[in-house]
Amino acid sequence: MIKLKKVLTLVTILIGLFMTSCSNSDNTEDLVGNWIKKSSFDGPARSSSASFVIGNDVYVATGYTGDVYLNDLWSYTSDGDFWEQKADFIGVKRSSASAFEINGKGYVGLGYDGSNRLKDFYEYNPSTNTWTQKADFAGSARYGAVGFQVANKAFFGTGYDGNYLKDFYQYNPTTDVWTLSPGFGGNKRKNATVFIINDNAYLVTGISNNVMQYDFWLFNGTNESWTKLRDIDRGDSGEYNEDYQIIRANASSFVMNGLGYVACGDNSTTVWQYTPTTDLWKEKTSLEASGRIDAVGVSLNNRGFIMLGRSGTSYFDDSWEFKPNDEQVDND
Repeated sequence: MIKLKKVLTLVTILIGLFMTSCSNSDNTEDLVGNWIKKSSFDGPARSSSASFVIGNDVYVATGYTGDVYLNDLWSYTSDGDFWEQKADFIGVKRSSASAFEINGKGYVGLGYDGSNRLKDFYEYNPSTNTWTQKADFAGSARYGAVGFQVANKAFFGTGYDGNYLKDFYQYNPTTDVWTLSPGFGGNKRKNATVFIINDNAYLVTGISNNVMQYDFWLFNGTNESWTKLRDIDRGDSGEYNEDYQIIRANASSFVMNGLGYVACGDNSTTVWQYTPTTDLWKEKTSLEASGRIDAVGVSLNNRGFIMLGRSGTSYFDDSWEFKPNDEQVDND
């Protein structure tokens, strides 16, 4: 009888393990989306690069290899899936700079050179493959700020200058003047991410005083006003956000088909999809590569990409495209 009880107990444990395994497998299979490996970056592996998109090309500038700061510039052509080196950035070598595109030109500024926080600012003209120094950023020298263009208006904001920041400044390329853009009611932070849907910029994630930030904000580029959206922290059972695991810093983002995506950050591979009409997030298939921080996330012709980044002292030169509605396939 004792032997029979032991056998029955063992069978029960095995069945439990089997059911748990099946349950975990089912949860994984429920996630939709597929990552496709693209042409590896031709330059040195790096993290904390600045990026902008002009026409059909992604431009990646500056960064850090773990040994040296960089000032090179590379373009990625998605249709041909190849990289090409362009004219070196003319500012001091740096990482954690900020960037945006406006009127067909790229702009890069701010960052950290290993000793100093920076506030210089430069324009890249793809037609002539040349850089021109422009007026210094009007705020304090900083790194880990966000840069974005929405409704044909360009902004730098947040970051770290020795203190965590929440200010925003607008840049006018016609007059080469920066002006303070007030009204943001969110928390201070660095290493947040921004994605653009129509004429709205969505600011999310980041860190302040070693605390991950969970507030989520929409900036309307037309009337230049901020609106607080639902928080991204996990709620109680039965609430809209009970399964959320979005909070992080040093993440990357992109947009496809009117939906926003936040990926990686804090050495994670997870991906979350945002629907603006419902103000809700849904988990998608994780990046099919190493978890990473400080990667490049870009939207190009309604396609989304994650490139470069690091995990600890490992720096990456890989590039990945996300297909949000495809079934996950290994090694494609």
